[in-house]
Amino acid sequence: MTLGELPDYPWDNLAPYVERAKSHPDGAVDLSIGSPVDPTPEIVRTALREHADAHSYPTTIGTPEARDAVVEWFARSRGVTGLGRENTMLTVGSKEFVATAAFFLRLGAGDTVVYPARAYPTYEIGAVFAGAAGFAGDDPAGWPASTKLIWLNSPGNPDGRVLGVDELRAAVARARDLGAIIVNDECYAELGWGEWAGECIPSILDERVTGGDLTNILACSSLSKRSNLAGYRAAYLAGDSSLIERLLVARKHAGLIVPAPVQAAVATALGDDEHAREQYHRYRRRREVLLPALQAWGMRIEHSEAGLYLWGTTGHDSWTTIGALADLGIIGGPGVFYGEAGDQYVRISLTATDEQIDEGARRLSAASADPSAKAQ
Repeated sequence: MTLGELPDYPWDNLAPYVERAKSHPDGAVDLSIGSPVDPTPEIVRTALREHADAHSYPTTIGTPEARDAVVEWFARSRGVTGLGRENTMLTVGSKEFVATAAFFLRLGAGDTVVYPARAYPTYEIGAVFAGAAGFAGDDPAGWPASTKLIWLNSPGNPDGRVLGVDELRAAVARARDLGAIIVNDECYAELGWGEWAGECIPSILDERVTGGDLTNILACSSLSKRSNLAGYRAAYLAGDSSLIERLLVARKHAGLIVPAPVQAAVATALGDDEHAREQYHRYRRRREVLLPALQAWGMRIEHSEAGLYLWGTTGHDSWTTIGALADLGIIGGPGVFYGEAGDQYVRISLTATDEQIDEGARRLSAASADPSAKAQ
C-alpha cells in the first residue's frame, strides 16, 4: 500500500479572506483558529523546568506518575472509575494519534473508518493514511458492514455537540455488532455550557455506556485546551488495555514519545484543577460577550453546548458569511472545512484575548444597528 493523494490543506483557502479582514481600518480580529492565547499555568512551567535534566530516553507509554494522574483525573473529573495504569498511554498531542490510529491498528483496503458528519478533517486523513475508506455519518444504523474503526467526538469540534449516555451507549452497541473499535475524542469535556455547565459530560468509558466492558473502546484527550499546553503536545489515551498494547508496539517502532519534561508536566497539570477552573471562567466570559453579538448580527447558533467554538449559520453558504465577517475585519472558520454537512455554517473561536473578543463583539453590535452591514 502506498500513500494516496492527500487533499489540499483547507486553511490555505482562507488566505484571501484573511487579507480582506486585515484591510479593516482597525485591523483584524482573528476568531478562526482554536489555539490558546492565555498563559501556561506557572505550576506546569515549574514542573517542566524541574525535569529539564532529561538525559535518558523517556518511555513511550508514559511515566507511572503521568499515567496515575490520567487515571485519577478520569475518576475525579469524568466519573470513570476502575481504570489502572495498564489502561492508559501518553501521546504526542491528540492530532497525531487521530492521524495514525487506523494505520497502527492495521486497517487497510476494504476497511471503513467512520467519523462524524461535521468533523475535524484529521479523522478522514487517518483513513487515507491507512488506505481505508472514510465514511461521514452520525447515525449508527447507517454505519457500513465494513466498518473497523469508529471516531466519535463529544463534545464536538466544530459544532460543540454533546452526546448523552444513551447516544454513546447506542454507538458502542453498534460498534460491537460490527466488531469495530470505537474511540471518542473528548478534548473539550471540561468545557460545558448551558445545561452542561457544572455537569459531568459523559465519557465513552463511563460504566453506564460500556456496561463495565472496555473491549475495543478508547477515549483520547488533550491538555491543549484545558491547561493551555498546545505547544507542549501533551495528550493521552485511556480504555481497553489490549488496544493500548497493540498501539504501544507500533508507537515504539515509530519513536512517538512524549518528551520526559512534558510527561512531568502532564502529571502536574492533570493533578491540579484550580488552573483549569480559572481557564473555564475565562472562556465562559468570552462566550457570554460574543454569543449575543453574533445572534444580534443575524447568526443562528446551533449546538455549541460545550467546547471552544460557536457554530452558526446566517442561512448562506460558508464563504458568503466568511466574506461578510471579513468586511467587519473578523476572521471566522468556514464550516465547509468540516465536511459537506457544514457548508452553510461558520465556526467562531473563543480562543482570542478578552480585548479581541470585546472588539469583535463591538464591531458586530455596530453592524447590527446598520441594516446594510448585518448578515442578510
